[in-house]
Amino acid sequence: MEKRPTAFFYTHGVFFVWLCLAASASCDELTLNFYSASCPSAELMVRNTVSSASDMDPTIPGKLLRLLFHDCFVEAGGPVVQIPTGRRDGNVSAASNVRPNIVDTSFTMDEMIKLFSSKGLSLDDLVTLSGAHTIGSAHCGAFSDRFQQDSKGKHKLIDTSLDNAYAEELMRQCPAGAHRGLLQSDSVLLSDDRTRKQVESFAQDQVIFFESWAQSFLKLASIGVKNGEEGEIRASCSTTNA
Repeated sequence: MEKRPTAFFYTHGVFFVWLCLAASASCDELTLNFYSASCPSAELMVRNTVSSASDMDPTIPGKLLRLLFHDCFVEAGGPVVQIPTGRRDGNVSAASNVRPNIVDTSFTMDEMIKLFSSKGLSLDDLVTLSGAHTIGSAHCGAFSDRFQQDSKGKHKLIDTSLDNAYAEELMRQCPAGAHRGLLQSDSVLLSDDRTRKQVESFAQDQVIFFESWAQSFLKLASIGVKNGEEGEIRASCSTTNA
């Protein structure tokens, strides 16, 4: 299989302990310590597995955040957020449901606001949850449209909003491809008057960001909750039981 070029950028951002134990913030439907009777060691095993795996591969926390984001939006060392558990898997797993329900890196501010609003998330949630992009990795194709390749194969920056030094670093790492936001959908948060102050506040005060993150993350995890007789508990995470 051909390996896609990838650029890696890490900070001490958001880390959470969550894997196959799906989560929700809807406390009247789900509960803390949901597995205490049926599988008392479940959450400890997940915590240890994720921690060990992340030590070997620092991109894993970012991948898990993306997994949760997609699961909640489509169908479904930083702060440690205690979340209620007991969420069930959905009975539908269709690739066609994905693209219309997730943010594309080329989205405008209005497009992102519209999608987040349709999921019950606010503008503050949009800015806060975008902070998850401070960890993990991004494929070069996700931001290659910010550069242009000439006839000699040399890259040049065409998005003047991108910090020049940062752009040079990206062009060195990606054979195909005054903000330091990697993705266009991140940079627009700093250039738009509706979100600039919140972005700057988070950049200056990590405590404020972590507090906001905990609240927005729980809201994200509460989208599309299935429990009780709804959904199913899959024998294999990658496919429905039917």
